[in-house]
Amino acid sequence: MKHDREDTKFTGTSELYETRETNCVFCNVSGSRLVGENALAIAMRDAFAVTELHTLITPKRQVASYFDLFQPECNAIERLLQECRTHILAEDLDVRGFNVGVNDGDEADQTVMHCHLHLIPRRTGDVESPRGGVRGVIPERQSY
Repeated sequence: MKHDREDTKFTGTSELYETRETNCVFCNVSGSRLVGENALAIAMRDAFAVTELHTLITPKRQVASYFDLFQPECNAIERLLQECRTHILAEDLDVRGFNVGVNDGDEADQTVMHCHLHLIPRRTGDVESPRGGVRGVIPERQSY
């Protein structure tokens, strides 16, 4: 038995992929920012990159929360995350690690209400002290 199945009924959900907010910055990405795509997700370079090659992976369906994704969307996002990681490592031999993160909700500082995962390449010496990684979202809790 597969462990990534869900019991969601997908009959009639195709219209969910056609509903878009006209001002969503992720729904109309094209050109050199678009770096990957599959049936349910896209990958793009972050317009406000934290590091060089910072990439965002988003579902094609406009949904705000990661926790509201359908399992096939999670699978599609995971495939693109892996593909983008592989391409980044091939493109920049100085990359030594990655931060992967999701800001989910206003209190988590989500600024674009279209779910997106950040894939942030890290290089030796890119910050003074990388210890704590994503814990740095609350600076006084980063170092331990």
